Amino acid sequence: VILPSYNAAAHLAAVIGDIQRCDPALRILVVDDGSTDGTGDVARAAGVEVAVHAPNRGKGAALATGFAWALAEGLDWVYTMDADGQHPPAEMNILRAEAARGGWDVVVGNRLGDAPNMPWLRKRTNEFTSWVVSRMAGTPIPDSQNGYRLFRVPCLRGLRLRTTRYDTESEILVRLARRGSRIGSAPVSTIYGTEKSSIRPL
Repeated sequence: VILPSYNAAAHLAAVIGDIQRCDPALRILVVDDGSTDGTGDVARAAGVEVAVHAPNRGKGAALATGFAWALAEGLDWVYTMDADGQHPPAEMNILRAEAARGGWDVVVGNRLGDAPNMPWLRKRTNEFTSWVVSRMAGTPIPDSQNGYRLFRVPCLRGLRLRTTRYDTESEILVRLARRGSRIGSAPVSTIYGTEKSSIRPL
């Protein structure tokens, strides 16, 4: 599991604990992306692997660091999820089951089928962006902005990314689809707290 983390100390220990309870065998990499709140220390105290960016380089750069780690370690599959507790680790099995069922190389969580708690503007933005990304990728991706994903690691080899921040999550899907990777989706829930999104809709 790759956890891109920027000032996530308040939630990180709980997220790691939930992942470990779901599957103690999973390796976890926290990418501390220039945090100033002790995020890296929380991760180390939990006994997981840590990579550090100094200074902050953006979520896309953190994902790229995680992908390089997964490839270097010879892993077969890797999850990505947010470190703020929005993605329930208990639903990792939903992504895994869908990958097995559909023979997908990538499975992207889909919150939009049942999202009564999603802020209205965020939902409309996600729907429009997902339509654009799907057109660019040439395959339907209902919730392209969802960071809860499962990747077949060999598909990531040689992936060259030009972006480094939140737009990277769209770029990853478009580039993988254009290289022939098969992308599916699976319904997941999302837990919204008091944090404000860092994505600017325009």
